[in-house]
Amino acid sequence: MSMLSQQIETHKTAIQSYTANDVAAVEQFRIAYLGTKGIVKQLLASLKDIPAEQKKEMGQLLNAFKQFVEEKYEALQSATIKTTTSKIKNESIDWTLPGDSMYVGSSHPLSIIRNQIISIFNKLGFAVAEGPEIEDDWHNFTALNLPENHPARDMQDTFYISQNPDWLLRTHTSSVQARVMEQQQPPIRIICPGRVYRNETISARAHCFFHQVEGLYIDENVSFADLKQTLYFFVQEMFGDLSPALSKGEGEVKVRFRPSYFPFTEPSAEMDISCTVCSGKGCSLCKHTGWVEILGCGMVHPNMLSNFNIDPEKYTGFAFGMGVERICQLKYQINDLRLYAQNDVRFLKQFTSAI
Repeated sequence: MSMLSQQIETHKTAIQSYTANDVAAVEQFRIAYLGTKGIVKQLLASLKDIPAEQKKEMGQLLNAFKQFVEEKYEALQSATIKTTTSKIKNESIDWTLPGDSMYVGSSHPLSIIRNQIISIFNKLGFAVAEGPEIEDDWHNFTALNLPENHPARDMQDTFYISQNPDWLLRTHTSSVQARVMEQQQPPIRIICPGRVYRNETISARAHCFFHQVEGLYIDENVSFADLKQTLYFFVQEMFGDLSPALSKGEGEVKVRFRPSYFPFTEPSAEMDISCTVCSGKGCSLCKHTGWVEILGCGMVHPNMLSNFNIDPEKYTGFAFGMGVERICQLKYQINDLRLYAQNDVRFLKQFTSAI
């Protein structure tokens, strides 16, 4: 009997007496005999050293040994499964009880509100436009009627890129409006959702980054009345029934416009709604005025149209911009802006049913 035959017989004797009481022992058997560096692979590798006249006989013997090992492995697996099943049946566990509950994933509250805003304006024919968050001075300021050294630039404390002083983190999504006007002639009807950045101290009421949705509509004969009706529709869809009058009715959201100033619109206004937390009675959110400002708006400045070769004698338009965080705050009565960026599961899971 050759040395290889003796090795096979020795291993077969050991395998026949091998027993396994658990899955780990079965896995140890597989690794020892059938693994990449297992005994079967080692014996098959030694076949190259066998004389040519014996290779056929030894090859058949090795194949038979490999089949023997595989059958033993399958038998050990089967026996282990039966043993495990028997133990489970004998344990005093009520398998009809429900399993542990799992948290259902949810959309972020800002994503929920952003999608609702987009959906509302889609009903009015506004398309979504997007642009880069790292912007140049022209699209972020100069093209929007904010030339160099304009005092209104101080209204926004900007993050500039040290690599190139002409680059900055956009301070508003109006830069997207500029890019669309640069590439497209009227009619233009778009909304621009996105993240913006301003160098502000982080607190419960402010953050260094936040989210905006801005809108732009340019066509012939566009009026301030069109702007007001568009925004009335938005408030009604987002917050429910509204009244433009300063009535004392409970349960309805009231709206008012106040004159304001923005370099890229003239005339300009800010839009307030009655506080949804105190129903207009006065609280810390509305600073006891009963009103909360939700957006700025106005008619597109003729200089801005001229910057993009749009004839201000033929076309007029309106623009508006709102903070998604503010709308979310009023919708869900969230009193700390920092919660949006902290990824606290206790906070986020409250919005599971709001999708």
